Amino acid sequence: MADAWIDGRPVALRAAATEAAKLLKASRLPLVAGLGTDVDGARAAIGLAAQLGGVIDHMHSQALLRDLDVAREAGMMVTTPNEAALRADTLLMVGPGLKTAWPDLDARLIERPPAPETAEPFRRRVFWLCPETKIRSRHQQEAAIGHTPKDLPAVLAALRATLAGRPRRKLRDAQAIDRLAVELRAARFGVALWSAAALDVLTIEMLCGLVNDLNGTTRFSGLPLTPGDHAAGVLEVCGWMTGFPMRTGFARGFPEHDPWRFEARRLVASGETDCALWISAYRAAAPDWDGNLPTIALTGADAKFRRRPPRVHIAVGRPGLDHDAVERFVPTATLAWTSAKHKSKAISVAQAIGQIALALASDRALPC
Repeated sequence: MADAWIDGRPVALRAAATEAAKLLKASRLPLVAGLGTDVDGARAAIGLAAQLGGVIDHMHSQALLRDLDVAREAGMMVTTPNEAALRADTLLMVGPGLKTAWPDLDARLIERPPAPETAEPFRRRVFWLCPETKIRSRHQQEAAIGHTPKDLPAVLAALRATLAGRPRRKLRDAQAIDRLAVELRAARFGVALWSAAALDVLTIEMLCGLVNDLNGTTRFSGLPLTPGDHAAGVLEVCGWMTGFPMRTGFARGFPEHDPWRFEARRLVASGETDCALWISAYRAAAPDWDGNLPTIALTGADAKFRRRPPRVHIAVGRPGLDHDAVERFVPTATLAWTSAKHKSKAISVAQAIGQIALALASDRALPC
């Protein structure tokens, strides 16, 4: 089976890397997007973008930057999934998309037993605020408040007002909100969970304000559920290599961060970029933008592209499955080594970019 293609025709890896290098070298503003890769792949991709004076953007940066905006502007108190599972006696599940963001939510958090040293009696209570579907309660300590996700800002505002003893607008869930306020005050260790993919920045800021309010009388933290494709891990790599998150450009010889100016879809739609390097190693995903942009794709061999095959397509392995990798370990929110579960001959993103970098014949070394 072929592992590299030019215009859909199988070629040798070296030929594909050479063609990719030609496209990138001729580009006035290359875009390195997708960025679904492990730590080594992210380092290589960011280094290449810096060398070429290009732009970096992750496929899930919109959701990541919502949480980051709140953390930068208003502050955010957070914990890890593992700490929440071991110690939280009160879970506040906020908004839609939680089980999409964390498919193992029930087994890994809600139904997981507490740490042995947790004080007895331990009783985990679960409250859902404005979920997208009706919650089927499995036990008495699980309840839903709010009817649709559209109600969430009003419900959060009423809950904060109740906790602070301030007047609030009349809501049909007023009694349920009063009861919830009592339960949250009684928490020994509470955790609020949300997915930024489903909430806007102002709603997240209001929720983090609620967490801060509760910390005045008890222990409460937030747990933002990050998107897939190693988005949070790539965010950390961007931070230590550039000082900024994704949506950063290097056209002036140094990193500049601008969430609007360096958004991948906008750059493609406006014609500001004339070549893209698309990376998706965790799944065979193709870019979702329209147009005839010359594209170099580092993704699975079975990726389905919208109109035509990319100019260059190099098949890469999945981190942690086809090759060893350093990835963000979700339970503890730290970077960790992952051994390949089914090691194969598929090359990694870092190796593919290394081949392209060699073909560029540049004297500039990639930054670490």
